[in-house]
Amino acid sequence: MKKLILITAIAIAFLCACNQQSRKITYPETKKIEQIDEYFGVRVEDPYRWLEDDMSEETAEWVKQQNEVTFAYLDKIPFRNKMKERLTQLWDYPKTSAPFQINGRWMIFKNSGLQNQSVLYLLKDMDDTEGEILIDPNTFSEDGTVSLSGMDVTKDGKTLIYGISQGGSDWREFLFMDIDTREMLDDHLKWIKFSGISIYQDGMFYSRYPTPDEGNELKGANENNMVYFHKLGTSQEDDILIYSDQKNPNHSFSINATDDEQYLFLYTSKSTSGNALAFKKSTDKNFTNIVTEFEKDYYVIDVVKDEIYLMTNDNAPNWRLVAIPIHNPANKKLWKDVIPERDYVLAGVSYVGGKLIANYLKDAHNLIEIFDIKGENSFTLDLPVGSISGFGGKPKDHITFYSYTSFNTPAIIYKYNIEKNVSTEYSRTLINFDSDNYETKQVFFESKDGTKIPMFLTYRKDIELNGKNPTLLYGYGGFNSSLTPRFSVSRVPLLENGAILAVVNLRGGGEYGEEWHIAGTLLNKQNVFDDCIAAAEYLIENHYTSPRYLAVQGGSNGGLLVGAVINQRPELFKVALPAVGVMDMLRYQHFTIGRFWASDYGTSEDSKEMFEYLYGYSPLHNIKENVEYPAVLITTGDHDDRVVPAHSFKYAATLQEKYSGNNPVLIRIETQAGHGGGKPTSKIIEEITDEWSFMFYNMGITPKK
Repeated sequence: MKKLILITAIAIAFLCACNQQSRKITYPETKKIEQIDEYFGVRVEDPYRWLEDDMSEETAEWVKQQNEVTFAYLDKIPFRNKMKERLTQLWDYPKTSAPFQINGRWMIFKNSGLQNQSVLYLLKDMDDTEGEILIDPNTFSEDGTVSLSGMDVTKDGKTLIYGISQGGSDWREFLFMDIDTREMLDDHLKWIKFSGISIYQDGMFYSRYPTPDEGNELKGANENNMVYFHKLGTSQEDDILIYSDQKNPNHSFSINATDDEQYLFLYTSKSTSGNALAFKKSTDKNFTNIVTEFEKDYYVIDVVKDEIYLMTNDNAPNWRLVAIPIHNPANKKLWKDVIPERDYVLAGVSYVGGKLIANYLKDAHNLIEIFDIKGENSFTLDLPVGSISGFGGKPKDHITFYSYTSFNTPAIIYKYNIEKNVSTEYSRTLINFDSDNYETKQVFFESKDGTKIPMFLTYRKDIELNGKNPTLLYGYGGFNSSLTPRFSVSRVPLLENGAILAVVNLRGGGEYGEEWHIAGTLLNKQNVFDDCIAAAEYLIENHYTSPRYLAVQGGSNGGLLVGAVINQRPELFKVALPAVGVMDMLRYQHFTIGRFWASDYGTSEDSKEMFEYLYGYSPLHNIKENVEYPAVLITTGDHDDRVVPAHSFKYAATLQEKYSGNNPVLIRIETQAGHGGGKPTSKIIEEITDEWSFMFYNMGITPKK
């Protein structure tokens, strides 16, 4: 019966494919070249290879022409300005982070509402609610495209070290400021990517890459990572090389010092999963290996009485906290559980106030349990289903802060007295949104192979399950990343206009530990797409929506998800919104840090079997002719040096070439924007305005608000 209902709904949606809002669009003609690659005897055409040169004048002209077509279409949507006005109104509310202390300095981030970047304030103490501006990133550039990205304070509390990123790029520069005088120091570090700041003695450890060749800054492979020590008051040319490995140019490294500066830990990684770990006393010359293989993950929490407290998924797919002896750390037989593995995921541990604060993930929402240093005498914080984060601080601190949020609850920040085990509300986000009118429920459905998949549904309490509700299905499904309940002001216009928000926890994520993650990787990647397709079918079968009113959205690895599922089941969706997606699964590893994703994806060079598997689902290579695709709005940024825009460029060109139906296939290319981090408020509002307007317009719905 369910399948009959689904088939009927799909048939109706197909007959309605002539949606009165759709018009035939004339796309820019994209030049094709003769480019053929051979993989294990299979010849693969890549006629739009030239679009990989994102710095060429020819590509710039293509971008210009595509944007002209896209914005001409968007400009004709009658309610687009109204949507932008509502989003701007909603966004205009005070935002604040939890206060945090770094080496005796209390700080907080604030945004008055529509500021492009949040401002860093210096507080007199933790109870100071006003503070004074320490850094205003809005002064970095006129358009807000230069952002603050990472910071730390020297042990004496005198010097602030902070990173800046331009145009959304992952490249960072580190600058130095005297906190008391606000004077900028001469120190200036460049060509830094994915590096923290580890304060040590009179300077800091950081990792960087060699200066890239001109023109290759945003697409060239990032190789030969190195760890340096920078002494305050010196130039970068004088920095001391601490660690590199010329024999393994694809490895990356970082060094972290313990707070007491007695020990240094060296992390080595070659992908997004698994790392090697070594350590040394600060007075020793060489590092001692703890783990040399890259099969599992190891993160040091602290050193406590000659024992290294370490979070790991080694022999514990759901993670555990272990104590290992500093005198013989490589002998795993001597490792002892402090917080043993449970049947749900240990997502993080903080050591603050002499307590171990464990953040668990159970059915994709957070639970907080607090232990003594031996992992005993635990108690749980009583909070509703949602996302909980924070608990920063040092072992001797007695106060810490944390935040709580859910799909229909804006962030609430709490001040937590660790000694007294008392939480008091510090601040509550006030927004023009009546959350009492909405509800969230979690449902479980079966995927193709019978696996139970969780999904959160948020909607107005008075909604009718009549199959006519506009619905946004959002997923990710990769890299051990978990989707938990979080409030997003950007989604309020959807909910206000009767839409359902469906956030699905696909395999490949970390919601149920490493086994859940592995079940969506490599030769299991199709499970992720099957899970998403099953989610769409569940929503249709249970009358939440129908194919005429269903949109699918995802970014980065989620963009890959969208591209794959609309190739495999285009009839399920009316709208598709792939953002900064990994669309070329045969070549992704050749750009910037793409090779790090091979632990999830595998590469086309690994084996004939791996090539055939990737080739079988790669969004770029599986676009079909004579298929009715949904309306597609691809979004990317010209400064994205994580998932380079060539993925989206080639995908858009191929889809426009092969699709001959009436639904629009458009690409929106943001200038001076990257993968998403540090994007100014103005650009965020404009992009979301266009996505929601495009979605409603192609569903034939006029928003009421």
